[in-house]
Amino acid sequence: MAGAPGAPAGNPRFSHFAQAVSVSSPLTLFLTKLLGAPPPAVETWWARAERRLLERGQPLLRAGEHWRHLWWVERGALRLYYLDRDGAESNKNFFLDGALCWPITPTLRQQPVMFHVEPLEDSVVWALPLHPSDPLPGVGWAPWTALEHRVLCALLDGKMQREQEFLQLSARQRYTRLLEQHPQWAERIALKHLASYLGVTDVSLSRLRSEMGLRAANKTQRSGPG
Repeated sequence: MAGAPGAPAGNPRFSHFAQAVSVSSPLTLFLTKLLGAPPPAVETWWARAERRLLERGQPLLRAGEHWRHLWWVERGALRLYYLDRDGAESNKNFFLDGALCWPITPTLRQQPVMFHVEPLEDSVVWALPLHPSDPLPGVGWAPWTALEHRVLCALLDGKMQREQEFLQLSARQRYTRLLEQHPQWAERIALKHLASYLGVTDVSLSRLRSEMGLRAANKTQRSGPG
């Protein structure tokens, strides 16, 4: 909200309220619980976090822009998607409450991205600034190194599983696996976005759900982050 107390003036890219916070912010408490007490350089970095209030559909990152922040979703839901050559959207991932998301490789930090990121519902997201050419402040801190390793492993495992699903599983099998691994997605994410992620139309997914005896998907979007 432009003009709110403490909001930065004159930011043409974002209309949300970005607020600098103290070391004891929800983000730093989350990271401390996850990683332990940080060394001074990392603590200083964490203190630079900004709290952003995003409206549903408000772009957080556009294709062609540089990804210069680590994001933590305090409350809400984000989607990462591509546009194909015909302009159709293809969802690749979703990030719900408590998710961390950042450009983990130097290439992702240094080159413009080819995808978009936006909230699926009104969301509260914390942003930690990253310098494109400098090492992350957490480099050399064992807990951070271990976190990066876990995330990279999860990304690789997820990519291989997704390829296997599209090559070997039917749409029904892919949806069944999604329900098993991400039950909160079915509750929070609109059917059309799940269909795009699964590589089917929303009509096909709706028909598939009926055949499986499932009730209508919850399309309610939460609003009003505070």
